[in-house]
Formats: sequence, structure tokens, C-alpha cells
Amino acid sequence: MLLVTGGAGYIGSQLVKRLKTPVVVVDSLVEGHRESLSPDIPLIQANVGDLEAMRALFLQYPITAVIHFAAFCYVGESQEKPQKYFHNNVINTLRLLEAMEEAQVRRIVFSSTCATYGHPQSIPITEAHPQLPINIYGLTKHLVEQALHGYAQTRGWSVACLRYFNASGADESGDIGESHSPETHLIPLILQTALGKRPAISIYGTDYDTPDGTCIRDYIHVADLADAHLKALDYLQGKEGIWDAFNLGTTHGASVKEVIDLCRQVTGHPIPVEEAPRRPGDPAMLVAQADKAHAILGWEPQFDLRRTIETAWQWEQNRRY
Repeated sequence: MLLVTGGAGYIGSQLVKRLKTPVVVVDSLVEGHRESLSPDIPLIQANVGDLEAMRALFLQYPITAVIHFAAFCYVGESQEKPQKYFHNNVINTLRLLEAMEEAQVRRIVFSSTCATYGHPQSIPITEAHPQLPINIYGLTKHLVEQALHGYAQTRGWSVACLRYFNASGADESGDIGESHSPETHLIPLILQTALGKRPAISIYGTDYDTPDGTCIRDYIHVADLADAHLKALDYLQGKEGIWDAFNLGTTHGASVKEVIDLCRQVTGHPIPVEEAPRRPGDPAMLVAQADKAHAILGWEPQFDLRRTIETAWQWEQNRRY
């Protein structure tokens, strides 16, 4: 049986929907949504930092592996409330790892981020790029990666850390999708502007060293991310004392202006924009080199940016939660 922490969240729910094996979900529902899960999926509403609850969970269910999504993930908020992020993303995760070790569950796929790299020293970014996070969110993920490396070295754990670039899109069924409060991701903000829920979409900086002056990012569909977790879990099967990291991206970047123009094409709406000053810490370009995931995991993204936006648009027009 598989334990998915944060399984009622944006990416976790996509993975749970695709699972063919028995699963139990732990989610505090602070950011997650019960509606994103099928009613027949067992959901334990608890924080992974509740050590007694986690111990009881491992006693109750025959769990053999964990996929760990549960975390706070707002970069701006992490700078304003570092204690919140260190406590939830690091301390609570360490308690989960303690419960896992006690139960002798030593296989884990960890939801990490390209924010662990900081300012890119080269593009595209490979897994060998120095990890020098420039915000608290990225630092918390980096600290957990290092803790997991220690467990692999000393306790024989098998660990895969998946460093996402920009998670985007929604399930093709339209049943589950992105629902954050506040929303900070570019594509849903643009689409909400198209629906008249926002007066305009802000472009933060138009003077970057890019072809059109706006930031370039690598947008990866959540279904492709979910597929990568399943492949990583299979990759770890039967291995001991292994720690590995994989970038998850399309290797194709798109600028803010390009994303807005593509959203106009998909929605048929004009989508007004307003220019704003640069935000501190925004690199001009973040694009993944994902050859390692292709070669070792056999993973290939199936969604291009247009299809990603189309699924997000379908969701935004008929949101269930």
C-alpha cells in the first residue's frame, strides 16, 4: 500500500487519481480539497508532523512506500513568514521520516522544486547545478533533500527527489484542477482575467535579457508530473541506499508575454495587461534540462503548453472547488 501525503492537493490529487495500487491519503486540508479525491479513497485528516497520528497510521495500514507532497509552497509568503515554512516543510517532514523509520518504511518519492537551485548559472538547468536557494521555500526543500540523503546513506533508504519547474494545467476530465488561495501562478491568473474575475494581468518586469523582455519559465502539466512520480516509485523498487534527483520540465521555456498571447488564442478573450516593476529575486530564465528523467525513469512529457492551457481553461470555466 502507498501513503500519499498532501494527496488532496493540486498535484497529489492528480497522482492519486492515476494510481492502480491501494492508497491511503494524509492531508491536513489546509491547502488541499476533499472534493479532489474519489469518495472511496481513505483520507486521514492530519498533519504529517503529528507523530502519534503517523505512528498509528503505519500500524493500521500495510504501507510499503511514501510519496510526500505535503508542504507550503508560496515563495513570497515564505519570505514573510519563514518560521511557518521551516516548521511545516522541514520539522513536520522530519517527524514523518521518524515515523517511517520506526515502521521500517524506507522508500520515498519527495516533491521538491527547481527553487533549490536559486539564480541559474547556466541554462538549461541540470541536476548538477549548484543548489543555492534564494528564498525560504527553496531552502526548506533543499534541507529536506539533504535529510533524505542522510537517511539513504545511514539507514539504507531508497529516495527520489523530483525537482519540479512550473506545475500547470488541470485534469483532462475537468474534475480536478488548480485551486489556491491566494492564487499566485501565472496561467490561472491570466485565465481568471479572461473570465473578468480580475481587471488585468500584471507583468512584473519587461526589461529582462530575454527576446521580449519578460521572464521565461518552463511549464509542465500536472498529469506529466504525476506520471513521473509513478515512474520514480518503480525505479526505487528493490533498491537500497540510493538517493537520486530528477528535474521535471519540458525543456522548452515560454515568456510571460508568450503565455498571455497563447491564453488569448485559447480563450478568445482580449485579456488586458498592466506592466509592473520587477519582483525581487525573479531570474530572467528558468528552463529544465530533463534528460536524466528521460534516460533513467523513461519519462516523457505528453502535454505541450497549448494543451496545458486548454485543460486549465476548461477547469477555470467550471471549477468544482
